[in-house]
Amino acid sequence: MQKLMVGEGMSVLDIGCGWGGLAIELAKQGAAEVLGISLSQEQLTLARQRAEEAGFAEEARFDFCDYRDLQGEFDRIVSVGMFEHVGPASYGSFFRAIEEHLAPDGIAVVHSIGRMAPPGGKDPWVDKYIFPGGYIPSLSETLSVVERMGLWVTDIEILRLHYAETLAHWYERFQSRREKALELFDERFCRMWEYYLAACEMMFRNGNLMVFQLQLAHKRDAVPLTREYLYDTRRSGAAIDAGAPLRLGSGCRCSEGRGFQTASVPERVLR
Repeated sequence: MQKLMVGEGMSVLDIGCGWGGLAIELAKQGAAEVLGISLSQEQLTLARQRAEEAGFAEEARFDFCDYRDLQGEFDRIVSVGMFEHVGPASYGSFFRAIEEHLAPDGIAVVHSIGRMAPPGGKDPWVDKYIFPGGYIPSLSETLSVVERMGLWVTDIEILRLHYAETLAHWYERFQSRREKALELFDERFCRMWEYYLAACEMMFRNGNLMVFQLQLAHKRDAVPLTREYLYDTRRSGAAIDAGAPLRLGSGCRCSEGRGFQTASVPERVLR
């Protein structure tokens, strides 16, 4: 959230807004106008309901819209977990949309699963059953397109094991509600979902998957010169105890610790 440097009165575009959580949080933090766009009617329906229940229906709006059909200018642009579904053939149109709709002093942040290896193919099982048409980008093929857009890359951060921990929590939470899932679907679905979560966790722990965040801007001085602004001021500048555990840490008008066990396989995956 700090990478966006959202201030009061700003307009924010959320490309691929999911179920609306990020857009609503940005509105809570003072953004005057947040527009979330999606091509999923189910997501839009729930996102609007959540914004209404949170009391931010005016500040956080959600439209059925393709990023290639955008109009208008935004102070901030964010996209979380959507770039994996763009595909290399459309990288140019994706970053061109950011370049065209980001205000001159604006900041954009793109958060995506990526690979720490050269461009590669797809996992056939995931492509068939989980994310048809998805593609995990490498940094090399992503940055080569960003460079052609004339945008400054003001920050790159690689989250190496964070998503492995996320998947582990998802697995545990699924197990705690497995009986409910079984009522809604069937045993085949449950076993497939367990396999997906466990296999993906292992790819982040021992394979070549990671998460990257790109911070982009038109101007080289759009963000502070150092990364200190990203961290809690109570911790910035202070020496970090090497023995202490590290916390993972927490417009458009379309429709009008310290210690990760990196090499081991968790017992739950072996069961």
